[in-house]
Formats: sequence, C-alpha cells, structure tokens
Amino acid sequence: MKPSETRCEISAAEMAMEDTLELLEWQRLCEYLSEFASTKIGRNRCKKIQLPVDIATSRKLLTETLEIGALDKSLEGGLDFLGVHDLGDILLRCFKGGVATGQELLKVAETLAAARRLRRQVDDAEVRPVTTELLAQLATLPELEKLLRFGLEDGGLIADRASERLRDLRKRWHGMRGERLALMQKLLRRYGHILQDTAIGDRNTRPVLSVKAGAIDKIPGIVHGSSASGNTLYLEPEVAISLGNRISAVHTQIRVEEDRLLLAWSSAVGKEFLSLQHLVDVMLQLDLALARARFGHWLNGVPPALHEAADAPFVLNELHHPLLLCQQLSQKEHVAVPVTIEVASDLRVVAITGPNTGGKTVTLKSLGLAVLMARCGFLLPCSGNPSLPWCNQVLADIGDEQSLQQNLSTFSSHINRISRILLAIDLIPGPTVVLLDEVGAGTDPTEGTALAVALLRTLAEKVRLTIATTHFGGLKALKYEDSRFENASVAFDSETLKPTYHLQWGIPGRSNALEIARRLGLDSSVVDVAEEFIAPKRFGDIDNVIKGLEEQRQRQQTAAEEAALLLARTETLYEELLDRWALHRNLSNKMQEDGRKQIAGSIRQGQKEVRALIRRLRMDGANGETARQVGQRLRRLEAEHQPQMLSRDVQGWLPHVGDRVRLMALGKAAEVLAISEDGLQLTVLCGVFRSTVSLDSVESLDGIKPSSPQSKVKVHAQVSSGSSGAVRSSKNTLDVRGLRVHEAEVVVEEYLRRTEGPLWVVHGIGTGKLKQGLRQWLASISYVDKVVDANPNDGGPGCSIVWLK
Repeated sequence: MKPSETRCEISAAEMAMEDTLELLEWQRLCEYLSEFASTKIGRNRCKKIQLPVDIATSRKLLTETLEIGALDKSLEGGLDFLGVHDLGDILLRCFKGGVATGQELLKVAETLAAARRLRRQVDDAEVRPVTTELLAQLATLPELEKLLRFGLEDGGLIADRASERLRDLRKRWHGMRGERLALMQKLLRRYGHILQDTAIGDRNTRPVLSVKAGAIDKIPGIVHGSSASGNTLYLEPEVAISLGNRISAVHTQIRVEEDRLLLAWSSAVGKEFLSLQHLVDVMLQLDLALARARFGHWLNGVPPALHEAADAPFVLNELHHPLLLCQQLSQKEHVAVPVTIEVASDLRVVAITGPNTGGKTVTLKSLGLAVLMARCGFLLPCSGNPSLPWCNQVLADIGDEQSLQQNLSTFSSHINRISRILLAIDLIPGPTVVLLDEVGAGTDPTEGTALAVALLRTLAEKVRLTIATTHFGGLKALKYEDSRFENASVAFDSETLKPTYHLQWGIPGRSNALEIARRLGLDSSVVDVAEEFIAPKRFGDIDNVIKGLEEQRQRQQTAAEEAALLLARTETLYEELLDRWALHRNLSNKMQEDGRKQIAGSIRQGQKEVRALIRRLRMDGANGETARQVGQRLRRLEAEHQPQMLSRDVQGWLPHVGDRVRLMALGKAAEVLAISEDGLQLTVLCGVFRSTVSLDSVESLDGIKPSSPQSKVKVHAQVSSGSSGAVRSSKNTLDVRGLRVHEAEVVVEEYLRRTEGPLWVVHGIGTGKLKQGLRQWLASISYVDKVVDANPNDGGPGCSIVWLK
C-alpha cells in the first residue's frame, strides 16, 4: 500500500472518532466539567480532554478522582487552589532568556506557595497512595519564592529593599521631586496675578504653570503648549528646567536598576524551568481530578469497575443520559428517565426497536458517553456498581448528515460514516463499541434490511458490542438465528399512546406508527385504510405476538417487584431480630457482671468484718462472753452471705395483671386487667369485650392450665415505739454521764457489740450536747434501727433507748 493511501486511511479513521465525539456531544459534556475546575488552566484543559490510551491510565485517573473527592469532602470548605496560576508562557519566556514583569514573577511566587500548601493537605501515602505518588517528585523551591517575595510587593511593584542602589536612587528621586514642588509653589505665590490657574499642571512629565498669553514674557521658561482658545500658555519655568533634567536622569537610572533586577529574577526562574513546569503539571492534574470528583458528586455518580477482558459484561443500572441530567440539575427541568443496560459476555449485537421519540437514540448516546466517561476517570450517573470492559474506541453513526452542497443523500451520508467506522476498526484493533442509529434506513426497505443484516453480522465478528436502532422486522429475527444477538425495545403505553422511555430487554418492540399518526391528528380514514393493509390475515399476527410478550413481561416485572419487596421486608425483620438478640445478650451479660460485682463487694465486706472480730478475740481483755458474742456475729454473717437458691415454682402457672391469656370458651386471646384478692376471679379485655371470668376458664397462650392460688392468712399486730416488749436491767443499762461525746461513743459501741436487745443509755439532760452528739453518731451506724426517749419512769429525756436491727 502506498504511503499516501495509508495516510488517507488513518485520516479517515481519525475522522470517524471525531464524528463520534461530535455526535455524542462530548464537547458539551466537557464544558459542564470545566465549570467545576478551580484554575484557569484547569478550565481550559477540561474543554480539551485527551482520551487515555490504556486501561492503566484510566484506572489511575479514576483513583485520583476518588482520593481527591474524599479529601475535598473531609475538609471544611473543600480543597482550595487559590494562588495557582497558568505559568506556561511566563516559564517559556524566562527559559529563553526573556524578562518577565513584576506581576508575572509574583504569580510564580504565589503558585509555589499554593503548591506547598496543597502538598501538605494531600500528602498521605496510606489514605491517598496514588495522589501522594503524584507529589513524590514535586519541588516547591522555597528559596526562589523567598527571593521573589522579598523583591516584589503586592501588585508586582519592585520594592525599595530589592537593592541598596535602587533604594538610594528612589530616595534621591523623591527628594528632588519634593524640591521642585516647593520651587513651583513659590513661583505660584510670586506670579499668581498673571496665572490663569493656581494649580501646577503636567505636560510630557514636565511641571508647567498656566500663564496668561499677554504676560508670557514676565516668566522666562519653555512653553509646552497652549489652551484651545490660545489665552493660556503652559510654561515650564527656567529655574525648574535643570532640576527636572536631573530628576529625569535619576528616573532613567531607576528604570535601568529595575530592569536589571527583573532580568536577574527571570533568569533564576528560567534555571528552574523543568521543576516549575513539573509543578504546574501536577497542580493541573490535581485540579482536573477535583473537577471530575465534584462533577461526579453533582451528578450523584458512582465509580465504575473497568475490566481488561474484552468480553467482560456491561452492567449499567439506571443509567442517566449525562447531558440531560446536567440540564435537569442546572435548569430544574423535567426528570429524564434512566435506562438499564445489561449485556452478557457472549452478546455482540443488540437491536433496539420501538416507536419514534421513544428514547432509542438517547439510549445509544447514554451508553457511548458512559464508555467515554469511564475511560477518562469520571463517575457514572447510574446506581449500584457499574461494570464494563475498557474500550479503546467508541464509533457512532447517529443522525442525518445529508448535504446538498456535497450531493449527499441520507443513505449516502450513512454509508460514508459506516465506511469510516469499518476502516477505523481494521486500523485500530482492540475492544470497540459501535452505535448505529436507524441502520439501513434511507433506501428500499428490502435492500436496506439485507444491508443491515450483513453489516451487523460483520460487526459481530470484529467488535465487542454493537447497538443498533431499527424499524426493520427482519433484524428482530436475528436473535433466534444467532446467540450473539439480542433484542430490546422501548416501551409504549397503548392507552395514552405515548412512549414510557423504559428499555425492555429480550423482546422486540412495535413501531406503533399508526397509533402515533392517529394521536398526531392524521385523518382517521387514512389510518383505518392503513390498518386494513397490515391486517393479520394478510401479513401475519407478529404485532399481536409482540404485544402479548410485552404484557407477559409486565406481569413478570410486577411479580418480581413484589418478591423484591417481600425479600426486603424479610431482611428488615431478620435484622430487627438480630438486634433484639444482641440487646438481650448484652443485658444478660451486664446483669451477670453486676451480680459478680455485688457478690465480690459482699465478700470483701464480710472479710473485713471477720478480721475485725478476730482482732477482738485476740485482745487481752477477751473472755468467754466475748467469744460467745463473736460466734453469734459470725453465724449471722454466714446467714447473710449464704447463696440464695432461686425458688422454682412447682405449683404451675398463674396469670398476672397485663398478661395475655386465652379464653377457653371463646378460643380468643385476652388481656388481664385485674385479679381478685383471692386470685380466683380475673377481669379481662378481649377486643372491646370486657368481662370477669373465673381462673379455671382461662389458660396461657401456650396451653398451660393455671394452678390454684395458696390461701393467705394475715396477722395484724401493733408494737409500741417505747420500751414495751423489753425489760430494763443492769446488764442492758449504761450510764455515760460525766463523759465526753467521743468517750461515750467508745463505751456505747462496746456495749452494743455485746448485747442483742435494746440498750438503755443514761446521759442526763444538762446542756443536751452529750445527748445530741450520741444521737447523731448512732444515726450513722448501719445496725442501729432507731433511738427513742425512755418512758418517764425509766428516765424520760435523760435516757435514750437504742434499738438494734
């Protein structure tokens, strides 16, 4: 093949891809993306996105999108690219030896500072490995930034501190200007009577006075112009000319020094050309990743799974057309209906049929844009977990390209595009998606059908997936001849005579041309005649078969939705049961832990008291009575800490208020509202029915009969709060008169440990401090039940009776 022919073929293949991007409106999608970029260079690059050439690059871009998107959400206010500028032209000029302005050099310094700040925010190898690797070779050149910041002020003006010579020259320049100003003001006061204006003017950077034309000879000097009427001449006084010349000379020196500094700084920037160019590229990649993330979140997109295997299935649930969704979100228009695309690994061709304006072309464009977006690292506007193979080409023939100037008909334009598509497939091998709209249209239906069948069979051998829309009935039968083919259709509501825009898989669709024509107002007599021509008795009952399939599919869809709802409810119930079981287990563990803690505390308290009793026995004054009392106390401790066995109800089941029981006469459940005092009568509520029934007429919900309640005998007794019930003797009487409170406490405590009944403590009346102190102390002792005054014949207020528990 000649080189010229090869170049023509490559050009045709490139043209096929360019046609596809134009037909899918890829540039419009990029315009939406650019609105989410943070920098000017990012916005420009978004409009000219380069498609990745391998799956590794696509996966890397998607990972960058996810990592930067997660970081942007975690930061208050999100990532900020303020200070990042487009330095392309500036760096190139400095690299070639040119001079940048102060404002341009200040942009370099600001970009370096912004890059350092962003690196600190992004750098985290564990959380963001891909973007951190992107920053690995990034140099933010702090010394260069410091040099530029020191020499430049806001607005790019060169600061006086940039060099000593510049500072001295500017100081001289300002001094001479002040001197000239004072001189001019002196002349204003001296010649004010011959001046038209008392302000000092400026002509060609020279100070002038507005002198009347008739008095020009009064002041020697140079005339720099006159007014429109000629009555005023603008004169520079002779005495100020030499001073002005010196000012101009100093100003020239200042400009030379400023140019020298700008050249030095530009040279320093040029030496770091490669590092700065890499920094700008990294900032651009981060900005593009952030734009993709924010754009994807705006679309409520999800990350796709890209597979290297060419025969990987396409799984895109509820896929929205990206441009329609953007338009809906930005202009609050009607909601676009999503489509679900599921193509198995062994399928190669899908023929979509159905009525016009039903959404066939939108489905083609949605899939084409989704493949391109996944290839470029975008989030896809669909639900679930999208999955698709990586495709290196998306080729489309959508719409009509007829041209009177090029003498192209509708059919000719389709053939030209298809020819370029076939050429691109042969020249660029790899997984390819082909989208054909109205394949074979624009010519005789018989020949068009034959051509469409041949084309689809050819594409089934060469490309991963071909989706074609058609109205030809012959294409609908390919599914039953070749397992690589599948039918799909856009649904049509026969009652409203409007498309539903839902994609149905597995069955072909009807064009419904006659119903649409009737809805659009075509004369009914014409439509009736057309219906006679396609009567089943003449052309077969294919449409009725398709209609029946559609109705069956709808019933199956409804049943599937009901089953899915039931499954969701079952899963919810299962989760609730698991939660309740976990709660019950936690409560049981907590109760056991509390019980263990209570037992451990009780044991520690018992051990403490036993040790105290042992110490009493070891005291020198211990006798037999003391040993007897200690033994009694030990037996009480043993009884207190004896494990209590759970009593088991061996008598059967008894209902309680609030329980649910079954009324045996009615066979219905009821709630117990009240129980009689003897337990033999129950007040129950069954629905709205309230009644009193006997105990033997109910049973538990699990069929257990109630047992008879035990008889209870109540004994009422009254105990006097005084000293009745106990006899006072010398053994249980203690006289503490004359002792201090703390001394009395020791004596009383010793007696309390020896006695088992009440103790009469004689403290007298006196000031009442001894009685009050003892009463307060006794109230704090745990084994003291109460303290009361003795009866009048036993001492009255001067004696207190201490009752033990």
